[in-house]
Amino acid sequence: MNYCFGVDIGGTTVKLGLFEFNGTIVDKWEIKTYTENEGAAILPDVAKSIASKMEEHQMKKEQILGIGVGVPAPVADGIVNGSANLGWKYKNVKAELEELTGIKVKVGNDANVAALGEMWKGGGQGNKDLIMVTLGTGVGGGIIVDGRILGGFHGAGGEIGHANICHEETAACNCGNSGCLEQYASATGIVRLAKKALAESSEDSVLRNTESIEAKDVLDAFKSGDALAVRVMDEVGEKLGGALGIFAAVVDPDAIVIGGGVSKAGQPLINLIEKHYKKYAFSLCKDTPIVIASLGNDAGIYGAAKMVL
Repeated sequence: MNYCFGVDIGGTTVKLGLFEFNGTIVDKWEIKTYTENEGAAILPDVAKSIASKMEEHQMKKEQILGIGVGVPAPVADGIVNGSANLGWKYKNVKAELEELTGIKVKVGNDANVAALGEMWKGGGQGNKDLIMVTLGTGVGGGIIVDGRILGGFHGAGGEIGHANICHEETAACNCGNSGCLEQYASATGIVRLAKKALAESSEDSVLRNTESIEAKDVLDAFKSGDALAVRVMDEVGEKLGGALGIFAAVVDPDAIVIGGGVSKAGQPLINLIEKHYKKYAFSLCKDTPIVIASLGNDAGIYGAAKMVL
């Protein structure tokens, strides 16, 4: 057995990678995600794609150790009890894909799997205990303890974005609660806070002349020293830094990795998070390094492969 496959199933595309045991990527490619009919075609399409790739590389099943899969939903024992992004209701991903391919399958939540990828070959390389936060449209997270994903009983381990960090918040989060970290630290949350700040003051800001504000506009304004944007991002940093201080007191990681589209703001964002993190973190955890994820969109396929290995 010389190889394994890493599969990252997203709402728009499925990313796939063929890996050697040492983490060398032999091939990577994408296929479209067809979510119609409750996502009935997704796993058969993945199986077909893997079979044709094995044919292309003239591989036998005996050479493949397994297939790792990351999915955008909580996962328990290879089973997903609903994924809005994929149209799935109840889906035994492990059993179905094993039946379709004849190859052993391991399944995990996509954010947890991405964290594993960053630990193995990315920003968290060389660390065994890791917290990863992905700041995108929402806030995802993954927790690695002693080199293994912390999945939890319901498959909800690492749902960092839905930790309640503001009891006074009245607006509802997508999850149905109010005051979740996702409402502040996601790209959507940053835009929400910026619009609120603009509505509540008449202060000059480059954001006033921006027709349809996106998170990137706020981050660019923050980096250029726009006072209103700096204040908005300081609130984001305080909420995120404070939340990471709480998680670090529970997990005591040797690194915290920040990924997702918002992390493209780079070192100024890290400096801001660190400033607030150090204020709130437990004394022994104050110097935990906060680093930017380095695998980008490939973190999922690397982590999925690592689950198998």
